[in-house]
Amino acid sequence: MGLLDRAARTAGRARYAAGQGLRSAWYAAQMQAVRRQSGGFDRPGEPDFSPSRGRPDLAALRKAYFRLFLQDRANVEAGLYPAPHDLNLRALPSALKSARAFLRDAAEVNRRRLARDGTEVRAQVPEGTNRYPAYYLQNFHYQSGGWFTEDSAELYDTQVEALFSGTADAMRRAALAEISRELKGRDQRAQRLLDVAGGNGRFLESVLRVYPRLRVTGLDLSPSYTEAARTRLARWPNAELIHDAAEAMPLEDSAQDIVVSIFLFHELPEKVRGKVLAEIFRVLKPGGAFILADSVQFGDYPTLDGLLEYFPHGFHEPYYKGYLSWGLSQALETQGFVKERETLAFLTKVTVWRRPRHDVAGCAIQD
Repeated sequence: MGLLDRAARTAGRARYAAGQGLRSAWYAAQMQAVRRQSGGFDRPGEPDFSPSRGRPDLAALRKAYFRLFLQDRANVEAGLYPAPHDLNLRALPSALKSARAFLRDAAEVNRRRLARDGTEVRAQVPEGTNRYPAYYLQNFHYQSGGWFTEDSAELYDTQVEALFSGTADAMRRAALAEISRELKGRDQRAQRLLDVAGGNGRFLESVLRVYPRLRVTGLDLSPSYTEAARTRLARWPNAELIHDAAEAMPLEDSAQDIVVSIFLFHELPEKVRGKVLAEIFRVLKPGGAFILADSVQFGDYPTLDGLLEYFPHGFHEPYYKGYLSWGLSQALETQGFVKERETLAFLTKVTVWRRPRHDVAGCAIQD
């Protein structure tokens, strides 16, 4: 590597560190403001962080945090995706507006948290509709409106970034890196990618910025989030958005080259997880890849198990506790998937699974 190349790489790393550092500080400050406003998150009857229950190792948490950004930058230098450009003056008014909305809403979120009220969203669902299963009609994270309002769809990105101190997009990019590995050497125009429970389209937007001609489908059960995604991805005619359930996808068998799921399975009852895995296996082509990005589980960072145990109590994740000890690998292998890779990206675990090209009898499956 020449002197100019080394200088360019050093400058790029410096810009990356400054940009991601400022971004993380911005969101961490918002979360600290919420903590002060709410008087802290510890409440009687909730798991504490005493040594007997496994006090979180903050040094290990910081190490995992910095490792995330080191790996993210390494992925940029490997050409898996371009460097993020999150900070620019044009985005400042929007960022300030989102921060103000987040802080205003936080008071209502805290009220519901103190009252343990995570189900009032059921009153907002139109009468006569039965397309939404009971497990879905809750205020996950105590968010206002659950998954059923435009405000919720607009606030979600800021809420998640604040909760994870500005690391959410970097954790998602660990899944984007796997997509790039899958697409290496392929004509993106001939590939199909499905984002299961794609929400408001934030991740698909990042995919399309790298692969603008990739044929993508986003599927989500929220009407407001699906509409938000439709607006967000309107510039790409090769993006399709579907409002439907992951456990009964209106998609053809063996039609997708890549299926990705980000932060979905920890919000599903265990019985439903199996149904969704069966649907993903069905719509994925033989030889296709399933990229699963979700919360780390018990044992991934043993000294942080206490932190994971607290989360479902403090932030209303009704199925998260069960997910922490769920046999993820066993469930996917039972469905027929074969595991290829696993990466820890701070508090997200990214695993890559393959639908075999041959059935259990050893007979070839036609692509």
